[in-house]
Amino acid sequence: MITDVHSHAWSYPDHFDADFRAQMKRARAGVELDLTVRYEDYAAAATPDTRTVVFGGKARRSGLWVDDQYVADYVAAHRDTLIGFLSLDPTQPGWESELRHGHETLGLRGIKLMPMYAGFTPDDERFDPLWLYAQQHHLPVLLHTGTTVISQAPLACTLPRLLDPVAIRFPHVKIIMAHLSLPYEPECVVVIRKHPNVYADISGLHYRPFQLYHSLMLVQEYGVWDKLLFGSDYPFTTVNASIEGLSRLNGMLEGSALPRLDPDEIDAMIHRDTLRLLELT
Repeated sequence: MITDVHSHAWSYPDHFDADFRAQMKRARAGVELDLTVRYEDYAAAATPDTRTVVFGGKARRSGLWVDDQYVADYVAAHRDTLIGFLSLDPTQPGWESELRHGHETLGLRGIKLMPMYAGFTPDDERFDPLWLYAQQHHLPVLLHTGTTVISQAPLACTLPRLLDPVAIRFPHVKIIMAHLSLPYEPECVVVIRKHPNVYADISGLHYRPFQLYHSLMLVQEYGVWDKLLFGSDYPFTTVNASIEGLSRLNGMLEGSALPRLDPDEIDAMIHRDTLRLLELT
């Protein structure tokens, strides 16, 4: 079985404001990405045994807002394969009620945060009630970490080191740093090595293969392959494209003396029992 720990559920363009959409054109040479989410398209580009974590996103500062009910409805239509996470923007009033409603009423089983897009730092002690709730109710927390093209999203809010004090104060929360924190991979690696319950996913990285090779070589040299989780970042890319991209990394080294990534570790990451690790079985 494959677990995709990073997939999105939203209505595009309805859940995004015009400024966010315009800025996203910088991600692909001035062309607006088609971020339409269709479960049929997702499933057609994934292995039949794939189980998928899906979430929307809330970041008023950047112009993205997906109500948790939308995600819950999307999951309910494909209950056998999807696991839903609620989203929070703790800079906005009422987030505590949204947390309880998403978990206790809608049955969503984890939390997605977008600190950079919303403009907050996850180590801010004002948000300790969020982390305490996650710890008490065994809710994994996945955070966007790393790069963006959205100009009003502060990079200072996305650094992996900000999860270090959180993991110290709340050591039992399962934390996943998205995208291996690109381009802060070294910092990400030292944080996941330090804390038993902190992980990183490799979603949305395969289309920069040489950078991904260097990132995974860093993982290999630090001995933290077991802390990596597979994710696609759909609709930005797909499960099958991500697996294919990973399988080609060593091939581009032919004719060089560069060290190879361990193919068994790559395969183990793709097939990791992520649901068990995150207590989502």
